[in-house]
Parts: sequence; C-alpha cells; structure tokens
Amino acid sequence: MGILFPTDAWVKALQEVVNHSEAYHEAARDFEGDFAFVVEPATPGGAPVYFYLDLWHGACREAYEVMDGVLPKAGFTITAPKAVWKKVILKQLDPIQGMITNQLKLKGNMVVMMKNVKSAKVLVECATCVDTAFED
Repeated sequence: MGILFPTDAWVKALQEVVNHSEAYHEAARDFEGDFAFVVEPATPGGAPVYFYLDLWHGACREAYEVMDGVLPKAGFTITAPKAVWKKVILKQLDPIQGMITNQLKLKGNMVVMMKNVKSAKVLVECATCVDTAFED
C-alpha cells in the first residue's frame, strides 16, 4: 500500500525522492523557483488540497501541504483536478502536454517554464517514483 495522494506525507516523500535524484540535480542545477500545486477535489463541495515546493538548484529545500488553505506567494501555481494529477503521476499525461491542453492550469512565467522543460519533466519523473495510493 502506497502513500495516499494528496497528503502531506506524499509531498514529503516527493521531496525525499527529488533530493536523492541525480537526474533532477543535474537537470535543475540552474533552476530556482517555488511552486504551489492545487489539487481540485474529486467530488463537488470537497475542499482543494494545496502543496508548496521550494526548488533551488537541483534540490527541494521545502515541501509541505498547506493546511490553512492560504498559499504562500509562489513563482508558479499549477492547478488541476485530482483525476488529472493522477494521470500525471501514473505517466498517462505528459505535464507539458497537460499545460498546452489546459488540463493543468499554469500561473507564472511560461518563458521560464519552457526554458526549464527538462527539469520539469524530471520532477514529474520523481513524482512517479513515489509509491502512491489513490482514493477515488
């Protein structure tokens, strides 16, 4: 049984995978930025889940679930329904394709994002390495 998504335990596990990934360290050595991830609820009336990641030159300095619903100001915010995040984590949806098709909604500097596609892809690859469980 994996770590339930979306939870604080899951995002902490992602941080560990990122910080032990040579591929991420290499791909993101020149990238610095922070992300807010919004997981929209699967059912109407449910509450969204918010994650925050502070990424700095190939490492994740901080990762946590935002418990009070007030996201810190982040350079990038990516919002999607839980079902779309599940597709990304299960490698059924490429995150860049998801942004282009508006399944993943990105707020932030798209130029910076496009210059760092490789690091974004490796970050997602790290997410696919977390032993993840989903409640539907």
